[in-house]
Amino acid sequence: MTVTDGRSLTAEITHILVTNCGLDPDAAARAPAASLEELGMDSLALLELSAVVADRWRVSIPEQAAQLTIPAVAELVAEQTDPPAPAADPPGHTENSIVIAAPLELVWSVTNDVAGWPELFTEYAKAEILGRDGDTVRFRLTMHPDENGVAWSWVSERTPDPATRQVRARRVETGPFEYMRIHWTYTEEPDGVRMTWVQDFAMKPTAPVDNAGMTERINTNSVVQLAVIKDRIERLARDRAAAVAAAPTNGDDDE
Repeated sequence: MTVTDGRSLTAEITHILVTNCGLDPDAAARAPAASLEELGMDSLALLELSAVVADRWRVSIPEQAAQLTIPAVAELVAEQTDPPAPAADPPGHTENSIVIAAPLELVWSVTNDVAGWPELFTEYAKAEILGRDGDTVRFRLTMHPDENGVAWSWVSERTPDPATRQVRARRVETGPFEYMRIHWTYTEEPDGVRMTWVQDFAMKPTAPVDNAGMTERINTNSVVQLAVIKDRIERLARDRAAAVAAAPTNGDDDE
């Protein structure tokens, strides 16, 4: 018999009796087979024990509990306690970000050029633009084949808002997901641009992984992809800055 913090239920009942009911812990240790009555627990003490047990475990202590030992009370509580219900699998939610040392316009333009994603991400083999509706672009992403030779592919939509530097995206072909929504934000900081991905999703019951498992996968992969994007955009920024610095000035042209 155990409780959630790993302490035995007998020890937990003893702790309640000591802290709430005035039990002498030395007396309990000397006489482990003594009844509560023999340990000096009066009717008021038993009422307090009943109240705490009812509040903590939603079970009741009978009036004759005075004749029970502490282990017997613990066994009585255990018998009345329903097995804990399995924890629900809450919807998935991840948030990952990185600071990119490059101008905001460069970070924004490169990361929103969906057709160029195979050169920006390491996981995508192909990005096909399927259509546009105002600022919204619909596209198909195809990943590199996995260890089983399967090249996963799906259709998504994303709507960038240059005024707020935010992007809302969702999967149209959801595959193993009930839904998948992604919110991109771009914030200027002293060291560059912080790009943040917030993903909210839920897996279908038939999916090979649950919400918690997919959360772990997304968090792991996002760290890798963000680092790759940071490196590639910062390298591009350096190359552009070097090209500008090396370009001849008007004075050089006149010579």
